[in-house]
Amino acid sequence: MPRILNLGSLNIDYIYRMERVASPGETRASTKFSRGAGGKGLNQSIALARAGAEVFHTGCVGREAAWLRELLEAEQVDTTRLQAVDLAPGHAIIQVDEAGRNAIVLHGGANLALTPCQLPGLFDGFGPGDWFLTQNETSCVPEALAAARTRGMTVCFNPAPMHAAVAAYPLAAVDWLVVNEHEGGELGGGTTPAEILRGLRRRCPRAHLVLTLGAEGAWGVPPEGDAVFAAAPAVQAVDTFIGYLLASSMQGAPLRTALELACHAGAVCVTRAGAAASIPHRHELGLEPCQISAVSPT
Repeated sequence: MPRILNLGSLNIDYIYRMERVASPGETRASTKFSRGAGGKGLNQSIALARAGAEVFHTGCVGREAAWLRELLEAEQVDTTRLQAVDLAPGHAIIQVDEAGRNAIVLHGGANLALTPCQLPGLFDGFGPGDWFLTQNETSCVPEALAAARTRGMTVCFNPAPMHAAVAAYPLAAVDWLVVNEHEGGELGGGTTPAEILRGLRRRCPRAHLVLTLGAEGAWGVPPEGDAVFAAAPAVQAVDTFIGYLLASSMQGAPLRTALELACHAGAVCVTRAGAAASIPHRHELGLEPCQISAVSPT
């Protein structure tokens, strides 16, 4: 069974329920407060583990956030490559109004403390047959993509949050690229799925391309062969989707099957409260996830 090393963020989410989101210069009282675990990296590690993958999480965790390490360990995620640093943890301040709309302030904190000179130690013992995943909420992302390729690992990238510097990353090293419509449009150009996927193919010639379209479903395009479309109702739960997509692929499933399972896991996730807490375990998933077809994107 392959292993996967995830260089990912760990955040504390501070969530404030509001009648409406505060405007500039305005002070408003919240109606409810909660704290939870978050960060795309943490969420994806938990999703991978619940989908049955052997997961190693690396990166940096800040002070007063040791409970995030404990949460990962409770999910059987290996945290021996997670570095503790004396910095404020990554965190998000989230306002959610009565209609479910939100406004988020994200602070990278300890997630940005990793330096390139630390990478060899984090990758020690990994090589061909192993997988590597990263997002775009930590430091050293381009260096880590290149290091994973040099070691012969299967390289997976979710460029979220997207920014202009991603275009200069070593994207030719990527074997799996997972983006939403906004990220794909910025990185690949174009507005339609077909245009976006053509642009992404030029940047990532060797990659499996996966384009999520929210409630409209998701496209999966292998390096060679036919595109696959999943007509799923809830691909908004992208972190859960990615975890199940990659875990299923690591276990040898074809793209069609992996996409189907990922869509179903995402659909279950969005019916529950919380980020990490909402991710389903593999045994919870039924057999009627979504409609899959092999057609050409338009």
